[in-house]
Amino acid sequence: MHLLVTNDDGPPSSQSSPYVLPFVRTLESAGHTVSVCLPHTQRSWIGKAHIVGQDVQATYYWPEDDNSHSGKPWVLVNSTPASCAQLGLYHVFQDRPPIDAVVSGPNYGRNTTALFALSSGTLGAALEAAVCDCKAIALSFAFTDRSNYPEVVAASCRQSVKVIEYLVNKGTWGGGLLYSLNVPVVKDVESKKVEWTRVLQNSWSGGGCFEAMSSTIESPEIEERQLRRQESASSGSRAEASGNAENWKPRHFKWAPKFSEVYDSVERAGPGSDGWAVKEGWTSVTALNANFMHVGGYEGELKL
Repeated sequence: MHLLVTNDDGPPSSQSSPYVLPFVRTLESAGHTVSVCLPHTQRSWIGKAHIVGQDVQATYYWPEDDNSHSGKPWVLVNSTPASCAQLGLYHVFQDRPPIDAVVSGPNYGRNTTALFALSSGTLGAALEAAVCDCKAIALSFAFTDRSNYPEVVAASCRQSVKVIEYLVNKGTWGGGLLYSLNVPVVKDVESKKVEWTRVLQNSWSGGGCFEAMSSTIESPEIEERQLRRQESASSGSRAEASGNAENWKPRHFKWAPKFSEVYDSVERAGPGSDGWAVKEGWTSVTALNANFMHVGGYEGELKL
């Protein structure tokens, strides 16, 4: 098969994208032709976004293990995972055979439950491929620690290739269908079962993804403006008339998702979900539709 691989973690990096290179090499060892189109930098949590009004540049890249440039180069794009899927399908690999399927991933981390899946750039690229009428699989590696021992990662790559081959050859396709595949990064993953699952519907609580910062280092410009407000307060300024100017200072928040809420929701819901399967060390496969499917029971005229 000719497979297009993209991701949302960017080019190979031990810190942010440790899985894409061994995965591509495993696909090639299994006899597949692989074309790779990735964001040029980290693009996680961006969903199926495109950056409107921005010109996109595609540059060539040879991975570290191809110093002699003997193989075909990968392509890096200064845009989003969804844009990489489109460019990979329609523009940057026109000299190669038609693409049989798009694999987005392996993501550095799981994409289980609605809270992760709805924001996932890995899912976003697969969704984009599905609405381009191409077979699409979102692949995520659920690691339990960040050691990433090569032999353990290799086992997860082999497991992924086996499932991908099955889905592409024997899966149901068409009508915007795609698959979300979550593979645990554990040494015995190949001996564990592969389970059909559903996406667990869960929700954020207690602050969600952001945390207020108690103190910040203001820029010189902001410090100066604060001094000017103090100077003018004694003369009856608008700041004084509307209350204490300190109440209207900018507020600062840091990105701090409370992942424990996701894991707790999996425990409460019990078996059957993607999150539960991964927790048990199983490979999770979820069939999805690339649309906002309507809820039944709402039909006819809405009379106010």
